[in-house]
Amino acid sequence: MAEGLRERKKRQTRQYISDVATGLFIERGFDAVTVAEIAEAADVSVNTVYNYFPAKEDLFFDRSVGMVDRMARWVRGRNKGESAAAAVLRELREEVEAVSPRVGLIPGYAAFMRVIENAPALRSRLWAIGQEVQANLEQALREDVGAADDDPMPHLIAGQLGWVHSCVMGVVGREMVKGRNPGEVSREVLVLLDDIEELLGEKVLNYAVRGTE
Repeated sequence: MAEGLRERKKRQTRQYISDVATGLFIERGFDAVTVAEIAEAADVSVNTVYNYFPAKEDLFFDRSVGMVDRMARWVRGRNKGESAAAAVLRELREEVEAVSPRVGLIPGYAAFMRVIENAPALRSRLWAIGQEVQANLEQALREDVGAADDDPMPHLIAGQLGWVHSCVMGVVGREMVKGRNPGEVSREVLVLLDDIEELLGEKVLNYAVRGTE
């Protein structure tokens, strides 16, 4: 269904407020900027900011909604004959090879990461997002294989795949903070993904293979 005018204006307003806030955070630091200052810079009321973003941290992690179920979507949409781990590795390789902003391979990412490093509230939120990503992945695995509630395997597999994802994101962030070229980091992370795959055991690599029928 096509997006209506009202919905489009709301989306554009939300994006504009987020962009203004991110610019202020990068310029001055997360803790040094107030919501009132963001509202003034965006030419909206404080109440309008809170209508779109319940917490100040939401202004910075405004795209996290699409992140928290990303690996779960990868697993649910995997190909026939492909395991959960193979799907995650394939999707990560494709994004890294494409030098995708979704994995942090973008000029200016260093400034974004420095804001997080200097703000305990953002580091805590980032950890919470990671926990949500893993919980969603575990639920997707349980539903996919029909695992019983007391079956530990979906939790263990989700933990291993969560480590793969966080390892890639961590290395990208660390290297981009150094001001490196995204293409160079991409090539190195592709090699890292090969090393990661070799470290995963057969139980992980062969778990939840989608049937070919």
